[in-house]
Amino acid sequence: MLDVVNEDLIREGKEPIAFDHDCREGICGMCSAVINGVPHGGFERTTVCQLHMRKFKDGDTLYIEPWRARAFPILRDLVVDRGTLDRLIQAGGYISCHTGGVPDGNALPISKGGADYAMDAAQCIGCGACVAACPNGAAMLFVGAKVAHLAVLPQGQVEAPERVAEMIQAMRDCGFGNCSNHYECEAVCPKGISVKFIAKLNREFLKALILAKTGPFKSSD
Repeated sequence: MLDVVNEDLIREGKEPIAFDHDCREGICGMCSAVINGVPHGGFERTTVCQLHMRKFKDGDTLYIEPWRARAFPILRDLVVDRGTLDRLIQAGGYISCHTGGVPDGNALPISKGGADYAMDAAQCIGCGACVAACPNGAAMLFVGAKVAHLAVLPQGQVEAPERVAEMIQAMRDCGFGNCSNHYECEAVCPKGISVKFIAKLNREFLKALILAKTGPFKSSD
């Protein structure tokens, strides 16, 4: 629809509307926009790029806005800088491994429940809708999903204390707010990420604090 609008604007000699898009398959998270006051448009588990015009009635008015959060500065029109999510991943949303002698991942015993839990969390595409919907601009659903899916896997447990401490510190540094249990994040998530992963994030952080006082891990806080 925005392509059609832009074609008309260009024919009229006007500046087209800048907006982000990439895969148009609902898996990259680039199409970040607020439609009629709701990130991604308010239809369950739907990204903007898969929000078809047939969802609306003839004559409906659509109000399209960019994400509005302190951590996502607006660059132009509907384009925002979501680089802060990348900085959260850089802070600890990964597994470090040394090459040589690494066992095959399929050889590591992981319970069905643990694998399902990790996969549910790993579905997050990092679109930022949770931040845009949160009254406090919190990124705890995003970080919770990243921490949770690594914390339950053997490969991620070694670095779990450092990971959660560094990612929470990065949230503070990037200007994200704190969770206040509005659950708006879960409601607008196009992948249905559950707020249970925020609870997991809090538990992992408490474990890291305890370990910092009793074990070899020393928190920067």
